[in-house]
Parts: sequence; structure tokens; C-alpha cells
Amino acid sequence: MSQAAGGGQRPLPLAGASQQARLPLQGVRVLDISQVMAGPYACMLLGDLGADVIKIEAPGTGDQTRGSMGFKMKGADSLGFINMNRNKRSVTLDLKTPAGKEVLLKLAQEADILVENYRPGALRRLGLGYEVLKDVNPRLVYTSISGFGQTGPWADRPGFDLMAQAMSGVMSVTGYPNSPPVKAGVPVADIGCALFATYATLAAYIGARASGQGQHIDAALFDSAMAFGVWDICDWWGTGKPPEPLGTSNKMTAPYQAMASSDGHFVMGANNQKLWVQLCTLMERTELLQDPRFSTISLRLANRPALEAELEKTFRQQTKDHWVQTLLDHGIPAGPILSYPEAFGSEHAKVRNMRMEIDHPVEGKVPNIGFAVKLSGTPQQVRRHPPLLGEHTDEVLGELGLDDQERARLRSQGAFGP
Repeated sequence: MSQAAGGGQRPLPLAGASQQARLPLQGVRVLDISQVMAGPYACMLLGDLGADVIKIEAPGTGDQTRGSMGFKMKGADSLGFINMNRNKRSVTLDLKTPAGKEVLLKLAQEADILVENYRPGALRRLGLGYEVLKDVNPRLVYTSISGFGQTGPWADRPGFDLMAQAMSGVMSVTGYPNSPPVKAGVPVADIGCALFATYATLAAYIGARASGQGQHIDAALFDSAMAFGVWDICDWWGTGKPPEPLGTSNKMTAPYQAMASSDGHFVMGANNQKLWVQLCTLMERTELLQDPRFSTISLRLANRPALEAELEKTFRQQTKDHWVQTLLDHGIPAGPILSYPEAFGSEHAKVRNMRMEIDHPVEGKVPNIGFAVKLSGTPQQVRRHPPLLGEHTDEVLGELGLDDQERARLRSQGAFGP
């Protein structure tokens, strides 16, 4: 595995195949019976930390993101799939056949964790629900990811990030006042649910090691999206007024938002009284300190449009780069608004190893988003390329102790597809 070269500063050490430290989840086996985003992303995080992740996919098609979602390069798999499925092995199983279910039950006997994102009740109807698998393996942690959870009147609805953002309240506070509905630019419900599911799964796994008893984890995109709304929800509970979108502004303090300069916008935050005084002083706008509309944070919040107009009178006289550097030089938080190419091209992203290149049997060198957190003693590793569909079926069956004759029987019974 290789890493894109950094710039002047030395990049953080690459978590690659040469690392010898035992990874935290080495020896943990995960069955990934999920597709698209939340489930695969959660399982990739477990794989990055050393778990042996076996991705169970439908014969012929596999994970939806392989072929139907995202840009493709040389092969059949999209870049989206490649960036959510490293450190996994792929096994094709038709779970609608008795033979396919037989194999899955054998795998579950040896697994520590199972992650699935079928519609609630679907695996139970196939005879593969938690109640069945816990009898096969009492210590199994069985994590179910869905749009709206396993219970409640919305449980049977199709669950996607857009619906979760809309129905959780997130979209009601996203965008600008009096604008049409806007979703967050990134899939906060999907990725948020992946993160919540991962921490709950690891907690349950730790508990199962001590007690010998696993449990069923119910993770929902809807719940996860709601959990992100702390400030807005608490404001509503306190005032009784439903929160509204504020653009780039902040509900708790001002000025803390994007501001217009002579050549575009930048972000800044004088979010306490000390920084407010410093801002007015360096801008040579000390008369604003005497303006009764802006004397406290609460008054600045109440008069935000007027505050923004006054500040932009000065900000528009210089470029965004000038103001970002000037504010930072005076200890006031500020930053440019970067595109993804600009963000990845920054020296900081290079030092933080946020773009990796990994080896792929079809694509050659292929870009991957870097690890979002860094562990000093046991850094994450790219041990396996994102698997080709069914690439490891025979390998995993061999580990189960199934000989050629037994594999032939299962194949003839449709376990691995027609």
C-alpha cells in the first residue's frame, strides 16, 4: 500500500502493511450483511481497526454501490464502493436458499459481530433474525441498521438519508431563512448512524467478552439525525419556538458566520466578548463597541442582520485571504471556504494523510479517503483492497472446514447463486 506524497512537512506515519503492532480488533470476526452506506461504512471502520470483516453479498449483483452509484474507473466497481469497503473479504451467498442460510449460520457460529441493514423484519422472515442467531451463538453482537428503527409506526418505511434528514428536523434548520428546503451537503444521517452503530457495537462486544452474552443493537438513521440537533432542540425546549434555518450563522452567538469580502466569502467567529472587542479594535470600528444594539452576545444575536451589514462594510474593503490572515494573527478564529479539490490540495490535508492510494487488482493505484482518527500505538492499516465480488468465497468456506465435496453440494443447492 502506498500514500500520496505530502509537502514540506513530514506526513503522519502511514498505517500500512509494514506496521507490526497488533491492531485493537485483531482476531474479531465481523459479518457485514449490509450495503450502500451506513452499514458498510461502520464495518469498514471495524476492519480498519483490525477486524476480519466478511462481506456477504448477493450473487451476481453484490452491494448496490458496486455498479449503480458513483463514478467508475476501469472495472465494475464504483469509487464509492471502493471507499467504503476496504479491509473486507467478499463472499457471495443467496440467503433466500436453505443452503445459503446454512452457510450463514455456520459463519455466525464463529463470528463476534453481525451488521445488517435489511428492512426491519426481513431477516427474521428468512429465519436469520437475532433470536435464531443468538441460539447459534449467544455471544454474538447483532447490529441492525435501518431508516427508522425496528419499532414504531415508521419502522417499515424505506430508510434513506434524505428521508431521515427531512423527518428528523435537520432539514428544517438547514439553509437560509425563507428559502426552499435544503438538505445537508453530506449524508449526515447515514454517516452519523454508522458512527453511532460502531460505538454501540464495540461497547456491546466488550460487554459480551466479559459476560458471554451478546445483544441486539437497533440503530436508526432517524434517531442519529435527531441526536445531532442538540442546540436547536434545546433552544426549542427552552423557548417553545421551533428553530428556523440561519444560513451560516450560529444560534448561540454572533458574529459567527460567513462574511463577504471584496472577492468572496470567508468564515469567522468572534464568539465571546473578548474576541468581539478585539475584532472591533483591529477593524478600527470601535464605535461598534458603543452601539447599544451590539453590546452583549444576546443583543448581537437579536440584531444579527444589522451586525452583519456593519461588519461587511469593512470586510468588503479587503480580500478574503487578507481578512483570514489578519483575524488569525489577532487570535480570532477564521478560515477560507474551500472546495474539495482545494481542501485535499492543502498542505494540512497532506500532512494529515487524508488522501491515500491503495493497490487494487483491477484499478491499480486507487484513491481512498484517509483515516478520520489517528491511533498512535496501533495505527489503522489498509490490509486488504476493497474486495471483488465473491473474491473470498472459497477461502472463507475453507476456513469453515468445508471440503470440496461439501462445497459442491452447497453450490448445487444454490447457496452461491445460479
